[in-house]
Amino acid sequence: MIVIVGAGLMGAATAWELARRGVEVMLIEAYEIGHRNGSSHGTSRIFRRAYGDALYVELTGRAGECWRELEADTGTALLRMTGGLDFGVRRDPEGLARLLAGAGVPHELLPASAAAERWPYFRFDGPVLFHPEAGVVDADATVAACVRRAAELGADVRTNTRVTGIDVRDGVRVRTDDGAELAADTVVVAAGPWLPELADGIGVPLGLPRLRVTQQQVFHFRQRDPGHSWPTLVATDDLEIYGLPSGGDGGTAPAVKVAEHDRGTPATASTRDGVVNPASRGAVSAWVEKWLPGLDPVPVAEASCLYTITPTEDFILDRVGPVVVVSPCSGHGAKFAPLIGRMAADLALGQAGPHPRFALPRTATPR
Repeated sequence: MIVIVGAGLMGAATAWELARRGVEVMLIEAYEIGHRNGSSHGTSRIFRRAYGDALYVELTGRAGECWRELEADTGTALLRMTGGLDFGVRRDPEGLARLLAGAGVPHELLPASAAAERWPYFRFDGPVLFHPEAGVVDADATVAACVRRAAELGADVRTNTRVTGIDVRDGVRVRTDDGAELAADTVVVAAGPWLPELADGIGVPLGLPRLRVTQQQVFHFRQRDPGHSWPTLVATDDLEIYGLPSGGDGGTAPAVKVAEHDRGTPATASTRDGVVNPASRGAVSAWVEKWLPGLDPVPVAEASCLYTITPTEDFILDRVGPVVVVSPCSGHGAKFAPLIGRMAADLALGQAGPHPRFALPRTATPR
């Protein structure tokens, strides 16, 4: 029996992957499936190939294949391609283009004038990278599809059940808030921002790096022309901004989700207040007014979520004894969900070791 703690994107994807391999799985979630308290909710998350790191460029390619496998197995459309733009003085479109070229990823590097002609609802003041293999992942639909399919394949899904500790002294026992102790061979901890709080209740020293949990704000802006097809965007100048079509989160009329990637408010999963920071609203709205004339700069919707950030912004994906730690967060993990499910399943079954970049500090190799 493999017990998975947490049914967000990563726990749900791991349950799906293990269940389709015929493994006995129990998936435990502290809330209802699809809750809004953590990091895995919403209809719009970026999928992109453009990274300033060759490892992630390669992993996004593998993740894209895994998304199509997940869609085929669940009969659910989850990833919609829109193409993506990267621009801004600190985004280095030229360097990104070189990395994509080295990986054989289709792309174009355009001067500002040519980019403005193609996307007249943007403003640019420097070179722009476009790559077609970018798009939008529906996180809500992904969690629901993974959990549903895992259950169809025999997984035991338990909701509104909080794990309070994991005992590994005489076999593995997973303790829950209703007083139960569940026997397991291996436990996959995919608790997202609850990981720092749960770690002290795990009966083996994990050697976690310092994890910083922040509350982030996202804003949705109405398209002035609903007929325009918006690509995703990542832009870095005085702010570090990302944007993508909103899906249902932005309401019934076409909208674009825009947010700061950095500058979140320190929080914990248990104490976050969910109150949107007005300074962030003002900064993002001003950025939209300056650079995205195709949007009305007054938000029509807003929300908060949580990041769980490692010092390097790499993921944690490693095994200590019978405990697998799955924390591919740092604000850019959603696009990898079905691939992470596959990698976590391999770790849980002893079929692979951790990638050195994702290993816990006690086993990490120098970078």
